[in-house]
Amino acid sequence: MATAPQLGPLAGGNAVTLTGIGLSDATEVHFGTVRAGHFTAGSDTRIEVTAPAGSAGNAPVTVTTAGGTSDAVSYAYLPPPVVTTISPRTRPKSGGALVTLTGTGLGRTVAVLCGAVPAAFTAVDDHRVAVVVPSGPAGPVPVIAVTPGGSSTAVTCTRALPPHL
Repeated sequence: MATAPQLGPLAGGNAVTLTGIGLSDATEVHFGTVRAGHFTAGSDTRIEVTAPAGSAGNAPVTVTTAGGTSDAVSYAYLPPPVVTTISPRTRPKSGGALVTLTGTGLGRTVAVLCGAVPAAFTAVDDHRVAVVVPSGPAGPVPVIAVTPGGSSTAVTCTRALPPHL
C-alpha cells in the first residue's frame, strides 16, 4: 500500500489517496490510533481518505477489511513553518531584490507569498529560504512561507521608493 501525498498538516483535513490491492471492502482507515472519519473506496486498488488531525511525526496508516488489517505505510504530520526573521527588511518597490527568511521547517517550502502575490524562492535548507520580492506599491508587505504543514505567520518586508533629487 502507498499514500499520496505522504505528508500533511497537523490539523489534518487534506485529501490522501491510498493505493494497494483488496481495498474495495474497507471498513476502517487509521492514521496511527486515530480512525479516519471519512473515506471512499473507489475501487479495489484505491481509497480516498480525509486525513484526521495528528501529532508531529510519522503515523502508520492501515486499512481494515473483513480479511484483516493491512501492513502499515507511513504518513508524516508536519507542523507549520515558523519564520522568525526577514533580512533585509526594506527592499526597492521595483522588485527583483532578494530577502532571506530565517526560521524552522522551511526546507519543504512550496510557496512564498508577498501580500497575495506568489514570489520566486529557493529553499536553501530547513532554516532559510531565499525570496525574490516582486514589485508592488511602496509600503509594508506581509511575507508568508507555505509548506505541506501549513502557512507561517507573516513577517513584514517594506517596499521603499527610490530617492528623488
